[in-house]
Amino acid sequence: MIWKASAAAAIAVSVLTMSAAFGESTSPPLGEARYSFQKVPDGFLRLDTQTGEVALCGSQPVGWACLTAPEDRAVLENEIARLHRDNAALKQELLAHGLTLPPGTRPEPPASNDEPEVVIRLPDSADVDRMVTLAGKMWRQFLDAIVDAQNQMMHKS
Repeated sequence: MIWKASAAAAIAVSVLTMSAAFGESTSPPLGEARYSFQKVPDGFLRLDTQTGEVALCGSQPVGWACLTAPEDRAVLENEIARLHRDNAALKQELLAHGLTLPPGTRPEPPASNDEPEVVIRLPDSADVDRMVTLAGKMWRQFLDAIVDAQNQMMHKS
């Protein structure tokens, strides 16, 4: 049973909301159990009160097991950033066509020119090959210089 991060987050929020609605404490006092369980249709939702990790516990083919709900924050942040870009592009397109924005929305603020945009480009295999070739050439030149210096020293004696 594979969980998506958004589904796990939604379940965790709903469990915490239900617990608060029924007056249950979501974090046990010191000295209490580490895990808090909440009944859900597929089994039990386990909350680790020390780490905040959420897992779904239920009957599996080999017995009971708790499957940790994945929390991939980077995926969520990337999706939020993508949605912000899409939203800004849609607003620009509406304004470019002379249409007004829906009530409650504001145009995107102009991009700040105070700070230059920094773009970091990682080297590809061609860049690495050029650097290896350059390093090899420099090494050979260094060795040639040593040999030349040794020859000059031997001919002066």
